[in-house]
Amino acid sequence: MDIDEKESYCPYCGENISLLIDNSIENQEYVEDCQVCCSPILISVEIDHNGNILMNTRRENE
Repeated sequence: MDIDEKESYCPYCGENISLLIDNSIENQEYVEDCQVCCSPILISVEIDHNGNILMNTRRENE
């Protein structure tokens, strides 16, 4: 298992957050609470064929 740390932002409070991404899984979707405001963030991750990590954060209820 290979883990990368990526920076993103919270769609609720706008603060930068740090996320640990398991880059051995091509497509992932999970919920993680914001480290600042504790709101649930829906995180979508896609690893392309070059190993680039594409990530999207949005509110859980969107």
